[in-house]
Parts: sequence; structure tokens; C-alpha cells
Amino acid sequence: MANLSQKQLGILTGMDEFSASARMNQYAKGKHLPDLDTAKRLADALNLPMAYFYCPEEDVAEFLRLLKRLSRQQQKALLKQVRQVAAGKDDG
Repeated sequence: MANLSQKQLGILTGMDEFSASARMNQYAKGKHLPDLDTAKRLADALNLPMAYFYCPEEDVAEFLRLLKRLSRQQQKALLKQVRQVAAGKDDG
């Protein structure tokens, strides 16, 4: 995603440089879960919504990742379209 090593990402999110690599490795392997504060810092560093980390469906996680890349105006327009589709009013 961001071409950062686990250590670099950990340091970027405020972890001690001597434990950053080990902590990030434990998060990546699922041995430990970051607390909400750490998850928020990771999400910000990777330009991802925090919900991305907690989404079990890959398609939904990808949707969230892409949604974060849109401007607020684009997000609102897309939400309007999704609501229409969900309500069965899709013209396409």
C-alpha cells in the first residue's frame, strides 16, 4: 500500500523505534489487535478509513479504501447513487 516497512509505519504512527517492527508484525499476523487510538493513527498514516481494518468482506474493504480517495463531493454523489440502487431505482 504505502511502500513502508513495518518499522517505518510503526514509527510514523508514534511507536518507539526499537519496538515498532515487532509490534507491527504482531498486528499484521493477527497475534494482537491495535487499540482504537493506534488503529486511527495507522489508518491516517495509510490514508485509509479506520473501518477498513475491521471489515471482514474483501469487496467492502476495497470499496471503503477507494471511497477514502474520493473528494467529499464525490462521496456524497456516490452515496446518492448507492441509495437509489438500494431502493431499486437504478435507471441503468
